[in-house]
Amino acid sequence: MLACPCSAFNLRATAAPANPDISDPEPEPKVRKLKGSPQFNRWYRARALRSGHKLERPSHGTGALEVNPSAQRTSGTLSLEPTSTANDSDREVEVTDSGKPIYMVSDGTGWTAEHSVNAALGQFEHCLVDRGCPVNTHLFSGIDDVERLMEIIKQAAKEGALLVYTLADPSMAESAKQACKLWGIPSTDILGPITEAIAAHLGVSPSGLPRGAAGRNIPLSDEYFRRIEAVEFTIKQDDGALPQNLSKADIVLTGVSRTGKTPLSIYLAQKGYKVANVPIVKGVALPKGLFEVDPEKVFGLTINPLVLQTIRKARAKSLGFGDNARSNYSEMAYVKEELEFARKVFAQNPTWPVIEVTGKAIEETAAVILRLYHDRKQKCSMPRISKRY
Repeated sequence: MLACPCSAFNLRATAAPANPDISDPEPEPKVRKLKGSPQFNRWYRARALRSGHKLERPSHGTGALEVNPSAQRTSGTLSLEPTSTANDSDREVEVTDSGKPIYMVSDGTGWTAEHSVNAALGQFEHCLVDRGCPVNTHLFSGIDDVERLMEIIKQAAKEGALLVYTLADPSMAESAKQACKLWGIPSTDILGPITEAIAAHLGVSPSGLPRGAAGRNIPLSDEYFRRIEAVEFTIKQDDGALPQNLSKADIVLTGVSRTGKTPLSIYLAQKGYKVANVPIVKGVALPKGLFEVDPEKVFGLTINPLVLQTIRKARAKSLGFGDNARSNYSEMAYVKEELEFARKVFAQNPTWPVIEVTGKAIEETAAVILRLYHDRKQKCSMPRISKRY
């Protein structure tokens, strides 16, 4: 257990002026003990917090952190009340034995916070892979009132967590900032700084409303319908179907089986691109339409043979084929022959970029494709992906 350097506070959201009076501490609530293993208790508490329920926890001595049950979100102003005069060194935080916790809090879906944290964690793969510095991430989405926010921050203090938040409402963000500062919780506001920078750049104040908020009506734009159309087109064109429609595609992917053509196609379609994918199979003629479309639309995919064999074996097993089933689909000799056949196809069409997908996430491969696609389309001296709002 680690000593917590911060004092315990009772947090109350009030409609009081900027400098509220300090009130008497609330009487300590009754405690309902959790039964079961420590791992089960941690799971139960996390589920309770994510569901927005009140969390009753045993207090550690007299230094427990408690949220005032009467707290309501009004003006978003926080009144912080000390609940104990115990020494700071007597207080403890709960640290999970399975990794250091990172709490991600959002008043929307949490997509921005989650992807930002994942991107940052990518810089520590050398440590995370061999479990030298294990991390547990916990996403809390749809947090739109101060009381629930304070419960989560209280739990973060107990577990010694890092708090990362994307809160569109400035008062909510300020509440999180002040609470973390007072409790000594390391925190990062992802959305606030960039929102303020854009507001200054445009000379317009932000709405302060998260996506999907009741007061935020976003009309269905042409882009939305283009995305729907792109997804429908891409599904119909999967795995070489309807080759006569290749000319209608924005992007055409080709490569041997299990190089990720289908998931990559769907990912790109969700961004509004009509994608067709054509499999390269040894001994099977490719459709003529593949060589008749604009070559700047076509992208080849290749992969390491050992990785491809592993993926194909797993695929065959998922389809119910046992290890004794006779098939050359996942045999190394056949895998190499098929990759060589694909390499010759690519060599005969040198204008097709060939992307190595080994070890790449779908998002990474998609980023490479879109960068090349837009660079060719716009003839930019500096590769970019441009979009108008």
